[in-house]
Amino acid sequence: MAHPLASDAPESHSTAADQAGVFDPAGVFDWLDEAAALRADAGLTRTLRSREAEDGLLDLAGNDYLGLTRHPVVTRAAADAALRWGGGSTGSRLVTGTTALHTELEEELAAFCGVEAALVFSSGYTANLAALTALTDPDTVIVSDAYNHASLIDGCRLARADVHRAPHSDPDAVRRALGERTQRRALVVTDSVFSVDGDAAPLPALSAAARAHGAALLVDDAHGLGVLGPGGRGALAAAGLAGQPDTVATVTLSKSLGSQGGAVLGPRRVIRHLTETARTFIFDTGLAPAAAGAALAALRLLRAEPHRADRTREVARTLAARLTAAGLHACEPDAAVVSVRAPGPEAAVAWAADCRRAGLAVGCFRPPSVPDGISRLRLTARGDLTDAQIAEAVRTITDLAPAGARLH
Repeated sequence: MAHPLASDAPESHSTAADQAGVFDPAGVFDWLDEAAALRADAGLTRTLRSREAEDGLLDLAGNDYLGLTRHPVVTRAAADAALRWGGGSTGSRLVTGTTALHTELEEELAAFCGVEAALVFSSGYTANLAALTALTDPDTVIVSDAYNHASLIDGCRLARADVHRAPHSDPDAVRRALGERTQRRALVVTDSVFSVDGDAAPLPALSAAARAHGAALLVDDAHGLGVLGPGGRGALAAAGLAGQPDTVATVTLSKSLGSQGGAVLGPRRVIRHLTETARTFIFDTGLAPAAAGAALAALRLLRAEPHRADRTREVARTLAARLTAAGLHACEPDAAVVSVRAPGPEAAVAWAADCRRAGLAVGCFRPPSVPDGISRLRLTARGDLTDAQIAEAVRTITDLAPAGARLH
């Protein structure tokens, strides 16, 4: 049965005033209140919470995997870029929005990841929308993993292609879907590391399935860049697929690289095609110079200090092992994401709030953000965490665990 929140808006009831063509403007958005009440009943209310620059919390909620967001080299590069180029890029990348910083970042990002070319976007979301809409047409089938990120799902919806939703991390199902297609072209789409449980996609097997049927492979490596592969070069490098002619990756600059923005990486002709046809590139203002400068500085730091990727994975494994030893249901991480199951959405929200009051910031994932309907605390390992901070985080989470969270 479909989730009530996924249905259409509540049906409106016709009144005599409606029939006479007289409407009350104040009632136009009454349906929003009904939808909000449904979310509240389901424990799915969400609120914005402002934070101070220094809030004293131990942060395991953000995606600053390498601890570079506040690194002085990165912040100085951001400030210098803003002082030199201005607060914004002034326009579309094809008009005035491409600075020398953008070009440098693209060239160094492509070289670091072992691909021919890169194209920088204002966010990882717009990079995914660009790749999916520009690399498909009505004669294409997209085979998309059931647990893919919302940006990939939205890209599939915007594409003119037929979309097949494949079971999670199931190369055999992908192979069958490709074998049954009638379309001329096909694109297999997956996250490299899934953001809910932190498990890695079977990229070699997915690549083999795609190649067996002449399909391209698109990998969202948002959670792999800076964490996986030699020196943090990403999941494609770890799988031996970097630079392959039938493989494209998207990345974000807002996680391991501590900045903001996104990029598409791949064969030069793919990048040329996106430059000339991708709507989220052509009609979007270019990434702000400060963000480009910060990402470039972070990339150079990672290249000079490859141990940062190793340390991040070590922190994730340590968190998972200690939480599991304490009786909690913690996933075994393949990268930097560690999830801990909660008894339900209300318990997850309360657990996260209790942790915050105790000085620890953790993520809280609930339906419909989680594809399997299971609520979780979501922890993001950081390579700059000390052993004492890891111990503090584990102690706080276990001490405040709600009834039903422990396996025994």
